[in-house]
Amino acid sequence: MATTTSQAKILVVEDDEKIADLLTRQLEAHQFQVHAETRGKSALRYAATNRPHLVILDLRLPDLHGYEVCRGLRQLYDRSLVPILMLTAMDRPVDQLRGYAYGADAYLLKPYDAKDLIQTVSRLLTDGAL
Repeated sequence: MATTTSQAKILVVEDDEKIADLLTRQLEAHQFQVHAETRGKSALRYAATNRPHLVILDLRLPDLHGYEVCRGLRQLYDRSLVPILMLTAMDRPVDQLRGYAYGADAYLLKPYDAKDLIQTVSRLLTDGAL
């Protein structure tokens, strides 16, 4: 059974506090529950004890690269349990391919369109049948 938006817990991993705040506001406006972390290690600690329904992950973090965070999340949770959306300014095709190789389920570029973000999040939550 799919999780409704009011039940869906989203972990945002974004080191830029302004972007993290914007993402939080946009997601909460659609009734998602949001927890934000600014560092990869703290995001992995949080995810280990509080299974999110979805993770939105930036790649350029101050302590761990987003690919490493993605790998760590995949060690904790299978794709069917926790989809990962990479949201980054890294726009080379190799970056996107690497993201998928590390376990991402979707990849959006910054600057992003809020409508595309919400549609992608909703699709990932529905496809995962959480």
